[in-house]
Amino acid sequence: MKVREPPKTSFEMDMQLDRISDLPSHIIEQILSHLSIRDAVRTSILSSKWRYKWATIPHLVFDNQCLSVPSQDQATVKSKLLAIIDHVLLLHMGPICKFKLSHRDLLAINDIDRWILYLSRGSIKEFVLEIWKGQRYFMPSCLFSCQNLTHLELFNCLLKPPLTFKGFKCLKSLDLQHVTMTQHVFEYMISSCPMLEKLTLMNFDGFSHLNIEAPNLKFFDVGGVFTDVSFKNTFGLAVVSIGLYGDIANDQNRCFSNSSNLQKFFDHLPVIRRLEIQSYFLKYLAVGILLGKTPKLCVDLDYLSIRISFNDLEETSTALCILRIAPNLQELEILARPEENTGMETVTNFWEYDYWSCLFTQLKLVKITGVSGTKSELDFINFMLLRSPVLESMTVKPASENGGLEFVKALLRFRRASVQAEIVFLDP
Repeated sequence: MKVREPPKTSFEMDMQLDRISDLPSHIIEQILSHLSIRDAVRTSILSSKWRYKWATIPHLVFDNQCLSVPSQDQATVKSKLLAIIDHVLLLHMGPICKFKLSHRDLLAINDIDRWILYLSRGSIKEFVLEIWKGQRYFMPSCLFSCQNLTHLELFNCLLKPPLTFKGFKCLKSLDLQHVTMTQHVFEYMISSCPMLEKLTLMNFDGFSHLNIEAPNLKFFDVGGVFTDVSFKNTFGLAVVSIGLYGDIANDQNRCFSNSSNLQKFFDHLPVIRRLEIQSYFLKYLAVGILLGKTPKLCVDLDYLSIRISFNDLEETSTALCILRIAPNLQELEILARPEENTGMETVTNFWEYDYWSCLFTQLKLVKITGVSGTKSELDFINFMLLRSPVLESMTVKPASENGGLEFVKALLRFRRASVQAEIVFLDP
């Protein structure tokens, strides 16, 4: 006969429900780190054991999620955010490894200065500051004394390090967007971060020459207005995405050179694996004369994305040169600039030349977007189909619906070197 167990007391039930409180401290910290600051602080009401557990969270993120007031009430939002940050920093115990402040409303500069000063006295490793409104925030000198930083991310800031600044010796990731600094400060900051592996630059001013010297750099993403870019001692750089904003064809400050920009660009990129050429950067690479000498082969390059005007002979020649130095290319993306492909065609038979030595033996995927069915574009598509013996798929997406049926008919007539090549035509 089964003996029925007596009902559990409330104390026993509370003990079972509170098993999470007995977890190791590092696991509790990990659980709390997945909550917003607001929700993490609210756990203090669970029990006396949880009153100050949130105060040991090493990662502090202050953004819109840490507030519960309507976004249109800006005065309340600012006062609440100020109170929350002050409260958390005042009661926090232990090291702060990461601090992120990102908010759409304009905050008081004095408050931000005060928080950065407080953090600089600790061992902060990751610092993210995104100021979405107002003028450039002048970064206080105390930030440049944070020698334990491994990740630094700044948005809408003005950087002027003190004369005592010797670089960030531990910094591995640097993300600067909408920032202002002088040419000297930029070059010194990059060269004084010997451990730097990832560099992102977007919409900057105060400097126009991107002189990159970083021996451990592996990832480089840049988009902005500049006149020149050069790499030095970047032989481990594997991923590059670079966009030059604005048409430099009529730019009087454009960097003209007797030497080849293409040659100079690839000299210090022997292990480049992924390359994205955006906006008008192909025009920059087309500047200069190769003098019969092509860049060294990029044997590791397996992904290439190029934005191009098919009616520009210099751009098409430069694009072909890049394709020819990538013998192991597996994926190619071509983005046509449609605003430049609607007028009179200036390149009528470029892709009809017999480039018999150009064979893409590893190319499997090709994606072409923004085309309008001009002869130069169709010649390029035909060229790629004839020179890609292992091609699996070519996706074509036109810029508009005009002439779509004729476009499809032309594609279906092209011969293919690969018997398994599939042509996918997408609606614009």
